[in-house]
Amino acid sequence: MLATKNPPAAAPAAFDPSSTKQQGVDAYTFAAEPRALQHRKKYRDLAEDQKSPPVNIMYDRRIHRGNTYASPALPLVERMQHAQPDPVEIQKQQEMKRRLKAKKRAEARRRVRTPDPVEGRKHIDVQTDLYLEELSDKVPEAIAATQTDAFINRAPSPLYIPQKSGVDVATQIYQGELFDFDYEVTPILEVLVGKTLEQALMEVHEEEELAGLRAHQLKFEEMRNAELAEVQRLEDAERRRTEEKDRRLAEQLRILKEKQEVAEKIAARAFAQSYLNTLIPSVFESLATNGYFYDVVEKEVEISVLPWLTSEVEKNIERHILSRRIVDDLIRVHVRSFRQSNGVFDPLVQGYDQ
Repeated sequence: MLATKNPPAAAPAAFDPSSTKQQGVDAYTFAAEPRALQHRKKYRDLAEDQKSPPVNIMYDRRIHRGNTYASPALPLVERMQHAQPDPVEIQKQQEMKRRLKAKKRAEARRRVRTPDPVEGRKHIDVQTDLYLEELSDKVPEAIAATQTDAFINRAPSPLYIPQKSGVDVATQIYQGELFDFDYEVTPILEVLVGKTLEQALMEVHEEEELAGLRAHQLKFEEMRNAELAEVQRLEDAERRRTEEKDRRLAEQLRILKEKQEVAEKIAARAFAQSYLNTLIPSVFESLATNGYFYDVVEKEVEISVLPWLTSEVEKNIERHILSRRIVDDLIRVHVRSFRQSNGVFDPLVQGYDQ
């Protein structure tokens, strides 16, 4: 005979403050007060890494690797440090540096410099891009945190059911254990029919309400159209009254302006008559003083005859002078040619030649 032992009842789960499954006022609690994260360096300091001893012996530089019988091979960096520098290479590097410096100086001379600011102003650095960008030396940092849910409690262990033994030869069914369709389907049909009737009634009420809203809206639109027509009529009447008022005001202003213009014309005419009474004698006197009244024949002789006569006399004098110079040059040339051909020295001719 097998004895079965019922498993002990599961104890009620204790309150877990870090679990998100708990409900209530204290659903989210923390063991410590929130505090700001400590500032950590973004990059490692090589000096600190060199001071601290290596933790793993495989990465310790003091441990020799390779053949212990041969001389240890120095690293590439140490070989380059102990190697003698090549003078040709040094000269090439110096020449390259000089070329870079010369190129930078040429670019600096070629670059267009900003003119000096006028007196009372100074230059400042501003951004001319389409979108402004905040410039700062500090590297942008962001703090992000992640909180995960607590572990779900393990499901309770299933009840221990011993393995079935023996052979069943009969099955006993009690009253009510089998499914009675007529009995079980009645409440379901009642619910379906009730819900259908309720939905139909709601749709009928909604249609009646929509019909009432449409009628109310039609009535409201008719009243609004009538009010708009009345408002438009009143506006037209007010506009006509305003236009009539403006027209009459403009007419009155035009009449006043015409009266003022007539008065000004009358005053100007009276002033002109009083001014012209003494103007004509004074004008004739001034013209006579300035020489505008003169003898026509005398004026014609001074303007036309005398300039022509003077120019003709000057032309005759210039022609006489030119003819005398030509005759003198001819005499001088003939005398010189005669003296050279005969070889005679005549002081008179010499003096004339000179």
